[in-house]
Amino acid sequence: MKSWTSRPVPELPGSMPQLRLFDTAVGGVVDVERQAEQSMYVCGITPYDATHMGHAASYVAFDLLNRAWRDAGVRVSYVQNVTDIDDPLLERATATGVDWRELAQSQIELFHSDMDALNVLAPDHYIGAVEAIPDIVPAIEQLLADGVAYRVHGTDGEPDGDVYYDVETAGKRSDATDAWTLGDVSGLGETEMLSLFAERGGDPARSGKRNALDPLLWRVARDGEPNWPGATLGDGRPGWHIECTVIAQKHLPEPFTVQGGGSDLIFPHHEMGAGHAYSLSGIPLARHYAHAGMVGLDGEKMSKSKGNLVLVSKLRAAGEEPAAIRLAILANHYRADWSWTEETFESAKSRLARWREARDQAPAGSAAGLVAAMRRELANDLNAPGAIAAIDQWAVEALDNNSEASALDSAIISDAVSALLGVEL
Repeated sequence: MKSWTSRPVPELPGSMPQLRLFDTAVGGVVDVERQAEQSMYVCGITPYDATHMGHAASYVAFDLLNRAWRDAGVRVSYVQNVTDIDDPLLERATATGVDWRELAQSQIELFHSDMDALNVLAPDHYIGAVEAIPDIVPAIEQLLADGVAYRVHGTDGEPDGDVYYDVETAGKRSDATDAWTLGDVSGLGETEMLSLFAERGGDPARSGKRNALDPLLWRVARDGEPNWPGATLGDGRPGWHIECTVIAQKHLPEPFTVQGGGSDLIFPHHEMGAGHAYSLSGIPLARHYAHAGMVGLDGEKMSKSKGNLVLVSKLRAAGEEPAAIRLAILANHYRADWSWTEETFESAKSRLARWREARDQAPAGSAAGLVAAMRRELANDLNAPGAIAAIDQWAVEALDNNSEASALDSAIISDAVSALLGVEL
């Protein structure tokens, strides 16, 4: 699947110091190992609605990581999926009377335009679930053959043959210190897992399952639903978690460096994906798990059901500058839960104008110290608010400065804000 096109990233003198990142599975900030090439998988959209601010915040967060690595002089291999077949997409298509393929394509194109506008660097591999099915089918067949997956008999009119992952059996398959057991990524107890599993696409009450938390691997064909050849599995379509695992294992090293996404993906999505990966290869899926916070609107949770989504495309259509939207996002630490308000957006627009004014009055010799300060903050768990505060302080001093402006420092500062924060002055 074709991705959007990244804008050039300016090269800066110097380089990013040792990067430290909060690892969800560890529960603390850790050093990210220095390597010649870093790798990252960030879970993509299910394309049944437009990009809202929660989506945008998550992709901007991991764009910071991408930029930090590149500033450190390392190659980055970045993969993102698109869940272009899933129940929410089919349900929305039915409700709106649109073919599910047309709906998916239109929303993917809108997502691309939003990411391009927000200056998010494009993934190296952008893979749809549908195009990954030829790789997913043999992976599920392997899990069945290895005894960590099983078929469920149909009840209440459902057909026989749906395939589920056996979390209990999978968690007992190895005594290795890096083996997966349920809870390794999330750190959650069973009660909370069950609640979240039901809330986030699981089916704990499905009759015939061995464990209520067992996730779906393959849904055999139903009348009226799209389906694909599944070899020995029978015609059908894949479950959600196995999709990302197989795509990541095909296109990234084992293990890759960082699994990223919103905090609502910690469980069950990233938990189950980690289990699938270990069951398939005996190697952990990722070295680190990092998650972005949730975004609300005026203090309330932002959700499609409430109809209180702030859409990037609507802000753009209203004439708002994407750089200001991105800066409003970056004013919040990526791990924090926060709310979009008109006041915070106005503040971002004012800040952007102030930075541009200060850039044109950049004092000679002031750029090096600011770039170093920005790097220190970003190396410390992608602390964008800290980097913004450093620029704010520099801007105050620049605007109070009466000496002749330096074109060289102005250019370096513009390049630094663009390269490190993705905000174009």
